[in-house]
Amino acid sequence: MIQEVNPEDLPENQEEEQPAEVLPDDTPIDLEEEFKASNVQEVLDKLDQELIGLAPIKQRIREIAALLLVDRARQQMNLTTETPTLHMCFTGNPGTGKTTVAMRMAEILHRLEYVRQGHLVAVTRDDLVGQYIGHTAPKTKEVLKKAMGGVLFIDEAYYLYRPENERDYGQEAIEILLQVMENNRDDLVVILAGYKEKMDRFFQSNPGMRSRIAHHLDFPDYGENELMEIAKMMMRDLNYEFSPEAEEAFREYIQRRMQMPHFANARSVRNAIDRARLRQANRLFAGDTKNLKKQDLKTIEPEDIRASSVFQEGVPDPDPALSQ
Repeated sequence: MIQEVNPEDLPENQEEEQPAEVLPDDTPIDLEEEFKASNVQEVLDKLDQELIGLAPIKQRIREIAALLLVDRARQQMNLTTETPTLHMCFTGNPGTGKTTVAMRMAEILHRLEYVRQGHLVAVTRDDLVGQYIGHTAPKTKEVLKKAMGGVLFIDEAYYLYRPENERDYGQEAIEILLQVMENNRDDLVVILAGYKEKMDRFFQSNPGMRSRIAHHLDFPDYGENELMEIAKMMMRDLNYEFSPEAEEAFREYIQRRMQMPHFANARSVRNAIDRARLRQANRLFAGDTKNLKKQDLKTIEPEDIRASSVFQEGVPDPDPALSQ
């Protein structure tokens, strides 16, 4: 039964919502000042420092930041607006910087007040999908609870959908995600990531998910020169350096490794440097350990690199877990 309420019966202190003030069209707004106040440039600079290359991706991030800044300015001018759909899809091969960009995107969203906390929760299928009836929903909801106010990054998201297995519970996780992505888009941004071809097939099988993704960013593979710059940056961060001969050897390593299966861009470079450091340590201990200098501890020599199986003919391709 619907009960009518007499306005006179309402409490005296209850006020009707006042319409927003209509501001003149010539009301000034300083977008440059708004941009400075948001400190978004600091995040964009950090992105440039952390990641070599990726010019199209960095440009797209700047465009998204500009969209959000203008949207916030429109709110200040009392112009009709709604929370933009910010869910994204990052496609590309491993080691192309997808997780790093997701972290910086979370910072930008927080600084522009589109998410409350700006943290990143990175998960895979195993964090969302259970192994028996009644297990998936609580797992997925727990992850979503942790991610609220920030960004949920789902790597290899296509593994959520396994139609060949009738007893698979991935579809249940997808349905929960879809509901939250629609109803809580003002408090959570979801980024799906993985290989482009597999993500395309995933979207074909899940059109509801595709319709909720507003931004698709395809991360290109790094070129040889970019990978060398990445290697030098990683070495500087670790207080190591290549000798001139070692730098030449590492460039040759990259040329060979790029032609092999399981190549993972910057991730393979990182693993190769770790293996070179291991070989350097063994070389130092096998030599004159009493007369070493600081420079010896810092320098990677060509033999630390050329001992890799990448240089040995007839040796199986490197273990993808090591990318040596």
